[in-house]
Amino acid sequence: MTPRRGQTAYDRRDNLVLACPDCNALKADKPILAFLIARRDRAVNLLRFGEHLSPMLLDLARQIAGPEGVARAERLSDPDYPYKD
Repeated sequence: MTPRRGQTAYDRRDNLVLACPDCNALKADKPILAFLIARRDRAVNLLRFGEHLSPMLLDLARQIAGPEGVARAERLSDPDYPYKD
């Protein structure tokens, strides 16, 4: 989806995140912090797929996801998971 013009974060890279139509609609104009707190599973996805995001946003996602979420993101990012020998 294309960010809406006129919003304060319109062209910032932290606002450019691949999202399905449902998640994009759920986030709408909410600040990223409000969206992540309401949907903590999305913080795990940001950790998994958000290497292009700012370190500050990734740190925020780590805090929201918690230790189990961070471990899950790392596990899912491993190309050999679940096929480790």
